[in-house]
Amino acid sequence: MSKRISIFGYGTTTKPLTKHIKNAIFYDDTCTEAYGGINRSFVRPSSEFDANFSDLEITSPGIPPSNPLIKKARNLISEYDYFKDVYNFKIWISGTNGKTTTTQMMQHLLADKGSLSGGNIGVPLADLDQKAPIWILETSSFTMHYTNEASPNIYALLPISPDHISWHGSEEEYIADKLKPLSMMKSTDKAIIPEAFKDVETRAELITYKDENDLARIFNIDASRVNFKGAFLADALLAMAVDKILFDRVDYAKINSFILDPHRQEEVRDTRNRLWVNDTKATNIDASVAALKRYENSFIHLILGGDDKGVDLREFFEFLKEKKIKLYNIGSNKDKLSKLAQEYALDFIKCKNLVSAIQEISINLKKDEVALLSPAASSLDEFSSYAERGDLFKSTIKDI
Repeated sequence: MSKRISIFGYGTTTKPLTKHIKNAIFYDDTCTEAYGGINRSFVRPSSEFDANFSDLEITSPGIPPSNPLIKKARNLISEYDYFKDVYNFKIWISGTNGKTTTTQMMQHLLADKGSLSGGNIGVPLADLDQKAPIWILETSSFTMHYTNEASPNIYALLPISPDHISWHGSEEEYIADKLKPLSMMKSTDKAIIPEAFKDVETRAELITYKDENDLARIFNIDASRVNFKGAFLADALLAMAVDKILFDRVDYAKINSFILDPHRQEEVRDTRNRLWVNDTKATNIDASVAALKRYENSFIHLILGGDDKGVDLREFFEFLKEKKIKLYNIGSNKDKLSKLAQEYALDFIKCKNLVSAIQEISINLKKDEVALLSPAASSLDEFSSYAERGDLFKSTIKDI
């Protein structure tokens, strides 16, 4: 008898599973009345899920552990677990910041070897060609939380800083989920991880690094020949390191031909040739710190705020108080930010929204200064995505 499979969440990650699972039954929090889904599937309200009539549950990674569906499930797995027996070479990339760029850079380098990229980068595993020799998967902490059987052949981990605390419950749980794959890897596998986690228990071969210079030294890469700087240099070096491990090659021309996505430290000029930087993708503290360090030689007008996901911001404000800076606080946490700014004696304005923050900055922005949107928070309190926030930032500047 075939297994009765329940799928939690009817969205981008889970819908493609209907190509592999006949008569799939979805349970979705937004569904109020049962209806027919794609590929002869069924969508039902979450309240109708009964674990007694389910042999296997596959969850969308974004559903938090506190959700009643997760609590009721008895045989819960991730999409990674479901495809664990696909026989190809798997590279997982994670970390707090830069994992999308690193995944894209690695795909750029390995495409000639037949690789495909997916996972959190936007292509669900169910949509990837199982005959491809290499899967390069951007892997979120949400996915790893629910993954208990699948593991990578190479795990490339960027630095970890506090993020998604409200989802995971604590910073310790967030870090534990980032390190979780290491406990399931084999002695023939390799993991490139920050030196801070050198004592983690794993059977995999560990390669630990302190920073970009260390990565370049370990893999004998001349960082001066790589065109990317700052946080993007680490992304590039990690991608190049995997290429070196697998195919013993270092291709400077190819990595330098990679074009970065918009919304990460994207520089734009207004009609008066003043510099504005769209770093809307900086949805956590560490990403904003990277941007601030890049422009720290100039006075910075910094737009902060959004949904900070419950992160303690005091360490961030300790960093900010040493900078030449003025804050323009927006979003659902602007009261919290303004209170901290007062406490740390930082100049600030509490703004109605992003547009009003831009208007405030424009009044006093000088040509040798920088206007920086690096919110250290998610956009989902006021926008549909970080991209929508960044696009509004750029379009408003054009009208100045």
